Amino acid sequence: MQSMRAARSECAGYSWFDRSACVNCAGKRRARYPLPMRVVSLLPSATELLLAVDGCDLLVGRSHECDFPAEIAGVPVLTRARTHGGSSSAIDADVSAALATGASLYELDEALLAELDPDVILTQNLCEVCSIDLRSVERVAARLPKPPTILSLDPKSVFDVFDDVLRVGQAVGRGSAGEAAMVSLRARYWSAIDFVNPFVPGPEVLFLEWCDPPFVGGHWTPALIEAAGGRHSLNAAGAKSRRVTPEEILAAAPERVVLCPCGFALDRVREDLATLEKTRWWPLLPAILDAKPGTIALVDGNQMFNRPGPRLVDAFEWLVGWLDGREEIIPHNFPVQYLPLH
Repeated sequence: MQSMRAARSECAGYSWFDRSACVNCAGKRRARYPLPMRVVSLLPSATELLLAVDGCDLLVGRSHECDFPAEIAGVPVLTRARTHGGSSSAIDADVSAALATGASLYELDEALLAELDPDVILTQNLCEVCSIDLRSVERVAARLPKPPTILSLDPKSVFDVFDDVLRVGQAVGRGSAGEAAMVSLRARYWSAIDFVNPFVPGPEVLFLEWCDPPFVGGHWTPALIEAAGGRHSLNAAGAKSRRVTPEEILAAAPERVVLCPCGFALDRVREDLATLEKTRWWPLLPAILDAKPGTIALVDGNQMFNRPGPRLVDAFEWLVGWLDGREEIIPHNFPVQYLPLH
């Protein structure tokens, strides 16, 4: 994470259309990296991976969802969503209808992409709901005057994310920085593991990645919960997030609940909480009936858990601290609110 922080502080004045590199540190960068390339990231986690491998000066274009760190706000935006906002249930209906037709949920600005002239495009083939799908990116890239290299990320576990740090570093010519970032992230992960008691059965955790209708966490999330000392019986490690019924949720008898809707900041998570509180099944959960403070956690799903990038380790450290009562390892200012129960 040290390399990411350095990139943030050095490159706030980067001229995004200029191949000469960051206006604040061009000389230093050219000395270290004599052949800079131009990188477009169409995935928030990929953007964060790029910064982790000391590639802030390479970023020339981003998706509309790439919003971290704040210094990249001036980078040209290449995508927009075709779906409209609204309640969680309305968004789910729009997404389902679009997917049924085979249409992409996002649009890519082909003219701007050609103007930016990227050498590398970072994208994904993991979830066509969360970001633009790989097929759409490939079709547009193939029509460019100089087709770029496309690096598609498809992590299923936190260890795949560690591998992606290396892959991004190698793809953009920052292999050494990628290795250093990967070693740092792995060290933090295993340091957090040391706080988990493997001999004490952990609580059953309901991790809602979407609230209306309810979807439980998938991909890397079940394994992170289990590694942190909890249980996640509603989905298997590596499986996609899946829709569950109230009956399934009640049968699992969760003692802890995490509300972390994909793409939602804390204000929207609170709106979804209000919707859940009106259901017949929510008050019947053991986590509610036991009325223990801190058993319900609202987490910023736009920043944590749903992005398979460097901050997935921050999310894991919080999870260990929350489940195992080790607040000292929870990252400072982690975006979480605990539901007060009376």
